[in-house]
Amino acid sequence: MTQVAVVAPKALWYLTRATGAVTLLLLSAAVVLGVLTSVQWASPTWPKFVVAWLHRNVSLVVLVFLAVHVATAVIDGFVPLRWIDAIIPFSAGYRPLWVGLGAVALDLLLAIVVTSLIRVRLGYRSWRLVHWTAYACWPIAAVHSVGTGSDAWRVWMLVVDAVAAVPVLSAAVWRVTTRSLGPVAAAGARG
Repeated sequence: MTQVAVVAPKALWYLTRATGAVTLLLLSAAVVLGVLTSVQWASPTWPKFVVAWLHRNVSLVVLVFLAVHVATAVIDGFVPLRWIDAIIPFSAGYRPLWVGLGAVALDLLLAIVVTSLIRVRLGYRSWRLVHWTAYACWPIAAVHSVGTGSDAWRVWMLVVDAVAAVPVLSAAVWRVTTRSLGPVAAAGARG
């Protein structure tokens, strides 16, 4: 029994870090797919409906990994985190800034999800306005990743952060430049 008590907390710690890293990577993929969807990008092998379907489903998988990340962080008990700390920013007793940024990212993501679920009742303009917070959600989540956890500055985690950042930043730059090209030039840039 003693061995289980020692292994379980380490397993929760590893699960918290792993799900945090995977969540950041999946969130990055969701943002890139969202950019592609917003400009109605398509190719012969990736029609618009496939890109939109992938965006929606990757976003749902993000929520699953995020839920496990938060749950394992709270249940682990190694640091004093409460369930409310995941929702109310900067209320945690442990690393309030960094955990608070994670709470802000979670709150923004929840706003995106809730408004997406009621999109028909909310109206396209309101939904789109809230959906633009995804551009704030991602960097806040990335900064949370860099500042939280004992292995945040280890090489493997910095590689994860870079792998997450490069496509998102590239897609954001592409989105801004595609939009500024105008409708005719943008259609040609979509591939």
